[in-house]
Amino acid sequence: MTTKITEQNVSNLANAGIAWQAVKTSDFTAVAGQGFFVNTAGGAVTVTLPSSPTIGDTVAVVDYGGVSATSNKSIILAGNGSKILASSVNKSIVTNEVGVILVFTDSTKGWVINGSYVQAGIIGVPGAPTIGTAALNGINVDVPFTAPSDNGDATITTYTATSSPGGTTATLSQAGSGTITVTGLAQNTAFTFTVTATNSIGVSAASAASNSVTTPNPQYIAATGGTITTVATNFKVHAFTGDSNFVVSQAGNAAGDDKIDYLVVAGGGGANDTGGGGAGGMRYSNSTATGPYPYSGSGGTAITAAATTYPITVGAGGNSGTNNGSNSVFSTITSAGGGGGAHGQNGNPGGSGGGAGYGSGTGGTGNTPPVSPPQGNNGGASPAPQNSPFRGAGGGGAGQAGGNQPGGNGGNGLVNAINGSSTTYAGGGGGAGTAGSGGNPGTGGGGAAGSHPAGNGVQGGAGTANTGGGGGSASGLPSRGQGGAGGKGIVIVRYRFQA
Repeated sequence: MTTKITEQNVSNLANAGIAWQAVKTSDFTAVAGQGFFVNTAGGAVTVTLPSSPTIGDTVAVVDYGGVSATSNKSIILAGNGSKILASSVNKSIVTNEVGVILVFTDSTKGWVINGSYVQAGIIGVPGAPTIGTAALNGINVDVPFTAPSDNGDATITTYTATSSPGGTTATLSQAGSGTITVTGLAQNTAFTFTVTATNSIGVSAASAASNSVTTPNPQYIAATGGTITTVATNFKVHAFTGDSNFVVSQAGNAAGDDKIDYLVVAGGGGANDTGGGGAGGMRYSNSTATGPYPYSGSGGTAITAAATTYPITVGAGGNSGTNNGSNSVFSTITSAGGGGGAHGQNGNPGGSGGGAGYGSGTGGTGNTPPVSPPQGNNGGASPAPQNSPFRGAGGGGAGQAGGNQPGGNGGNGLVNAINGSSTTYAGGGGGAGTAGSGGNPGTGGGGAAGSHPAGNGVQGGAGTANTGGGGGSASGLPSRGQGGAGGKGIVIVRYRFQA
């Protein structure tokens, strides 16, 4: 509770052994055992406490002018190498018509208030924030920080990040830790950053400088979105396993590189109790200035970057049954969902077609030539009448048609290393067999067919997530087993970000 100055209070202070001095109107250094009337009507006054104090030293300060709560008219207490209320930052008296007795304790708490006489609202600037690891965010830089443990006994309202060189600033209005995004920075320049905290009294000391971050060269692409990795030193790879946005903040140019490679794989088709699911369509580029990388098959042409937002759609795998997978989309590139496997005769068309069932069925058609660009292959067929419901063909894969029934293998997928590691995508699901095991999954995430011992149906395997693999068929009647679901698709983009 704040105690106002009264005749009795001043008398109490005098009885405490304080020797009172004339009114002060400008900055001064206090002496232990003395009391000071301070008039801040003309502006803030800094009271520098004694240097090298000993335990029990006292200093009294009274707001004579009665305006210390007014902005820029506070009484500032400077520790002079000692802490005040366990804080290393200066404090300010910001309550009108109060006085305090400051008593020195030790190096841990420093000067504390003798509350048996009078109390005052004493606050100070915050301590310095702790800097985090700065990182590029497109052409901007994210600067994380941790709030100081000492807020000066007043709520922090704003944090400010400042670049060096250039002195570009950005602010964040909150009390706790966070990340400040600094925009408007010069390109192709190395920067470090400091952060300060501000409360109602003022601005803290600056944090330590951050790590150095170099903004992008305008010749090259800068972008955000997805899971980002660096490969081969000078390429960025963004992988998307769910719907999102690929945001290009800097498009690059032909003198550096303005081309974006892509791999777009749709969701695989679901399998039924006979035919295996077809793989999701697979489209990719392999003709860019970003350099060759391992692939099989013939890809398309890279896209030229624009400073814009590219919505990303990642296709879901088809459910167990005859359900097709969903399309995946990047820019103008659409890959078709894989065809569902057949329950009866014909598999469904798709990026790669679903496998046929029993009874002279045909495999679902895939996006094969003359479809341009190609995305996959046909599902396997049933070349002759088959009366048993326990047999089916494999689903097509991106690199190979599905095997014919009974128990046709899923078609193999294609190898691509756009992410820096050779990976096979878009394999077809295996078809049901007449006895024993069904067809094998195609390489690239296809699901295996369930086994069929003694006429008992067994669940087919699901296509592997984020490969676009087709689901494996069940072996047996639907009441005795279900086909596996197709695997979810994936979208990966790659570009050069530095020489």
